[in-house]
Amino acid sequence: MRTEEPVHVSNDDGVRDRAARRAVTVFPILVLAAGALGLLLPGGFTGWGGAVPYLLGVVMFCMGVTMTPQDFRGVARRPWAVALGLGAHYVIMPGLGWAIAHLLQLPPQLAAGVILVGCAPSGTASNVVTYLARGDVALSVSVATVSTLAAPLVTPPLTLLLAGAYLPVDAGSMVTDILKTVLLPVLAGLAVRLLAGRWVERALPALPWLSAVTIGVIVTVVVAGSADAIKSAALLVLVAVVLHNGLGLALGYGAGRLAGLGEPGSRAMSFEVGMQNSGLAASLAAAHFSPLAALPAAVFSVWHNVSGALAAAWLSRRGR
Repeated sequence: MRTEEPVHVSNDDGVRDRAARRAVTVFPILVLAAGALGLLLPGGFTGWGGAVPYLLGVVMFCMGVTMTPQDFRGVARRPWAVALGLGAHYVIMPGLGWAIAHLLQLPPQLAAGVILVGCAPSGTASNVVTYLARGDVALSVSVATVSTLAAPLVTPPLTLLLAGAYLPVDAGSMVTDILKTVLLPVLAGLAVRLLAGRWVERALPALPWLSAVTIGVIVTVVVAGSADAIKSAALLVLVAVVLHNGLGLALGYGAGRLAGLGEPGSRAMSFEVGMQNSGLAASLAAAHFSPLAALPAAVFSVWHNVSGALAAAWLSRRGR
């Protein structure tokens, strides 16, 4: 399953594929355990909130390390398909977040959190899930890469537009945070890959596990910060997350079919639209709103990996 682990998959990279698939299989269990730890022992993680942006930076650095020039050549080869994926992602998921918040009449903190999840870039597990679903991996990687690099310019204004009615949104500060926790670590990782590619290749099998563990720590800290609220709002948040993710997967697939991308391309679109970088959403929600607003992102982090794995298994059995 962007576990949210930052693994870009190429059909020719067998070692990385096997490591990513194992990490993705274990990841939902790891995140569930991390969430349970934060819920049962919230006092043990008091004061850890400030570490979340740095932990996210580790995840994004790992993503940058897994990037290759081939990823960017894929964008140049099919710019229209990548543009379609980018547009679908940043229209469908933010719109769904806003609509679900209104439909369920969520409290302001939770509504802002759901919307922020929708405004985040593609989830890092989407590339691996697309591979497992026998989808168009090259398209998935291209859309995920561009959506992540575009996040500093797209996520803050979208959040301001859609969540501003619920809570004050400092879009300028959010841009700075995304630059520091997403773009700079990704570029640093890419630079390391270009300058020390031979050494990086040896470390690639370990990167999905490093990312999975780091995301697990983020989930623990976020859940611990809102442990009391979870007991009263967990069911409502779960309903919102399941609707958000499920409709995103379905509408992403439908957009691919309507655009004539074919079955593999439509599968890639499904996961690129429906799976979010909920680690980023949790970090931003905790920093700019409250720990309660980060709850939807924490739940999404678990659920979209479970649903993605199940959808990939079902699609792979259907063939192309």
